[in-house]
Amino acid sequence: MTYTFDPLVPRPIDLPTTVDGPLADLDEAKIFSGPADPADRPAWRERLREWREDARARHAYTGTAYERPGAAWAARCYTVAQVWLWDELLYSFEEGRFTPARFLADARKRFGGLDAVVLWHAYPVIGLDDRNQWDYYRDVPGLTELIGALHVAGLHVFVDYNPWDVGTRRGRDDLTELAELVADFGADGVFLDTLKKAEPEFVERLEQARPGIVLEGESKLAVERIEDHACSWAQFFADSPVPGVLRAHWYERRHMQHHIRRWHRDHSEELQSAWLNGVGVMVWEVVFGVWVGWSARDAATVRRMTTVQRAVSSLLLDGEWTPLAELAPEAEAAGIYASRWELDGVTLWTVVNRGDQDYSGPVVAADSLFPGAVPARGIGAFVRVEPGTPEAEWLPGLRETLRGLPHDPDASFPHRLAVRVRPQRSTGTPEPDAVVVPAGPYVLTVRYRARETGMYQGAPYVDEWKPLPPRLHDARTLQRDGELANDVAVALTEVTNEQFAAFLAATGYRPAQPHRFLAHWGNGESPGAPVTYVDLDDARAYCAWRGGRLPTEDEWQLAGDRLHRGEPAVWNWTESEHSDGRTRFVLLKGGSDYRADGADWYVEGGRHAPDHSVKLLLPGLGQARSATVGFRCAWDITAS
Repeated sequence: MTYTFDPLVPRPIDLPTTVDGPLADLDEAKIFSGPADPADRPAWRERLREWREDARARHAYTGTAYERPGAAWAARCYTVAQVWLWDELLYSFEEGRFTPARFLADARKRFGGLDAVVLWHAYPVIGLDDRNQWDYYRDVPGLTELIGALHVAGLHVFVDYNPWDVGTRRGRDDLTELAELVADFGADGVFLDTLKKAEPEFVERLEQARPGIVLEGESKLAVERIEDHACSWAQFFADSPVPGVLRAHWYERRHMQHHIRRWHRDHSEELQSAWLNGVGVMVWEVVFGVWVGWSARDAATVRRMTTVQRAVSSLLLDGEWTPLAELAPEAEAAGIYASRWELDGVTLWTVVNRGDQDYSGPVVAADSLFPGAVPARGIGAFVRVEPGTPEAEWLPGLRETLRGLPHDPDASFPHRLAVRVRPQRSTGTPEPDAVVVPAGPYVLTVRYRARETGMYQGAPYVDEWKPLPPRLHDARTLQRDGELANDVAVALTEVTNEQFAAFLAATGYRPAQPHRFLAHWGNGESPGAPVTYVDLDDARAYCAWRGGRLPTEDEWQLAGDRLHRGEPAVWNWTESEHSDGRTRFVLLKGGSDYRADGADWYVEGGRHAPDHSVKLLLPGLGQARSATVGFRCAWDITAS
């Protein structure tokens, strides 16, 4: 069989670039590949310097954007985390509040702390109803306070911009909305989702709204736009066997890049490239609801790396940088490589071990900052202070700190399993026209659309480079099997507004978190239409009052062809809540009459056959209450 492509190997556009072509062609590189022969490296470094001077002249580079006081932090932003607002480290579903202290404590323990976060808000739940990307920020109670708490902790905060959101509720133009958003929330940066760069008018308007705003695009940034984008993702950048040089950071040392391969379980190559280039990494463990956790080894490398980078940032930014510096021949033979950084009589070597064995031999004539060998797939650091040079103020404290930051060789993937919240058995009598699903074993085929959320367990793309159609957003199937212990009756119709009003009158029910609860009432709602703007807990409370419970997604599907749909059609909650400790999700059934068009990133709209499911990540603070999601009840039927 011949495959059109192998998703486990880098695409051609991800590969490093040799430096032997015309200088202008090197503008297109992601990484300049390193030469294998040490004898070729002096000429290689000279070629890199020629390209930099030539490119700066061709693009009339000034670097004035990096002189903005408000943006200076970005050059030292070595770790940024991409964080789903409803990550269970950042938000407590039990307490109904944000928990930044818990999130930051975990980041300090495992990664040595963070310099910034991207607060991810809308995708992959946007499109469920007509809320637009701005609503998913502005309608969150307590978001301003969360950003304030992160600022107090010393972090900078990016908000996310989704340029593809063109099919939901329309308000003012995107640029006006975004400019006001960054000003109102005091955001420090904007992450440009799916974009490599912003247009000049865009940059100017945001700068007016929030002087010093930092823009960070996704993937390779055009050379000419390094002028006004202080950061960029080094996403899916494949390095050469002998480590290479990041083109954008070589062009402007103050331009911070964050290495990121979101679906990979081994981050050692990204970390080593970051260490040799003096740039940062993106820590992204919950990728659109999917757990892609970092191993203990890679987390330990981040701790050691960023501890040094933060202490020696002046060396990394202002020192003389020599990539692929000369080392002892034994080190070269063992797969040891280094960058050398020199400033005011202090020389630092940032060292990597590309091999699979720890290395204890000679490296350079200098003192090691890390105790012990240079670990396999890990990093090392050596420092030398020239005679007569006063010891740098940062050096004693750094040595002491690093003694408490050992390498961890455990490279195993830290799996998490999503655990289903088990439904309670019902106690009441089903409605007389309910659809009865007989007890016994069953096998179901479930249809769904491949999204980055995956479905029940595990990541949809493991160790893959950028997933693209046809491996993204295509139609998929999976098998479900199980056994019903007893007959189950599923309500023929969804609960209506009128029925839900009777429930409130009879019980006085009030949700613990009232935001968006029955938000459509008072706006001419139809008594006979399915009740919406209710979350899982509201639906469970109603069903319990009726002596029932929510149907599971399998029960819903087994009864599906015989169920009636209300008008308008709405998605149905099912008793399918899962949590892996970081993300909660539920399966929706039925589809709705609402459809957001214009982007494949939206939740699919329209009515769907009973075998179709959508995995919906659960947001908190009432955000799960939607205009397009209702529910129906189910009852266990036991022999009398």
